[in-house]
Amino acid sequence: MVPVKSLVLLEPTPLTLHPAAVYLDSLAPGSKATMTQALNTIAKLLTSDRCDAMTLDWAALRYQHTAAIHSALRRKYAPATANKMLCALRRVLHIAFKLDLIDGQSYQKAVDLPQIKSKTQLRGRALTTDEITALIRVCETDPSLMGARDRALIAILRCGLRRAEVVALRLSDFDPFTGRLQIIQGKGAKDRTVYLPHKEIIAITQWLNRRTRRPGPLLLPIRKGGQLQWKPISPQAILTILQKRAEQAKIIHFSPHDLRRTFCSDLLDAGVDLVTVQQLAGHASPATTAKYDRRGEETKRQAMQKLN
Repeated sequence: MVPVKSLVLLEPTPLTLHPAAVYLDSLAPGSKATMTQALNTIAKLLTSDRCDAMTLDWAALRYQHTAAIHSALRRKYAPATANKMLCALRRVLHIAFKLDLIDGQSYQKAVDLPQIKSKTQLRGRALTTDEITALIRVCETDPSLMGARDRALIAILRCGLRRAEVVALRLSDFDPFTGRLQIIQGKGAKDRTVYLPHKEIIAITQWLNRRTRRPGPLLLPIRKGGQLQWKPISPQAILTILQKRAEQAKIIHFSPHDLRRTFCSDLLDAGVDLVTVQQLAGHASPATTAKYDRRGEETKRQAMQKLN
């Protein structure tokens, strides 16, 4: 893609002086895995698979390299994915600048890349009340330990948590008396608190009655024989569980993140102000929260009737 030799680190760099290592160390566990993969992809594209994030000399990158990456990502990935990867690239170069590994002029030129615009409609969807009810019903009619666990999972996801945040939950993060759920080190290494509705508190409490109050992860994997595994449930397992329950409930496919979109849309539809929804969702900006609004055309029509 571009000359490779000048981009390969000739010798190992101390992690405190390695731009990619410093950047990745600043991230929460869920974001760290995603951005490590993004930086590895960028490094491989630049060097024809010769380098990864730790063996690429990020301080050697100049505008010709980042412009080539911008073009390659625009061709290979969806706009949202490509922009996330470009964000990681900019952050690493910013750290290289702060570490005095790259001069200011070269840095400014290298990061002067436009956002990749999308001409498609908003991704994802909001689930209807009937779909949520059907999902809950298939869990509640399952008498097994998995039924109780999956009902608790849906209760938590309905309150706007990301998959990585669900995986990180501990028993001590849930207060059954107030319904408080404490999210520690969420996206952007930020803590936040959400409060569950009464029905969801009951669902999680019923799961805990079968899980026991032994300290550890709030949600656990379960073997086929019904034996609990005392380790965190994985993000992939969450996706698999929802796919299974959606098939049983006979509803259209949805992603775990669609439950987060549903959470934001439902709160906005209930008249909760955008800033409060932003805080509950853990977004850095209200503009991000607005992108999660999937209330549809009926809400727009009703809003226009108020002009009368």
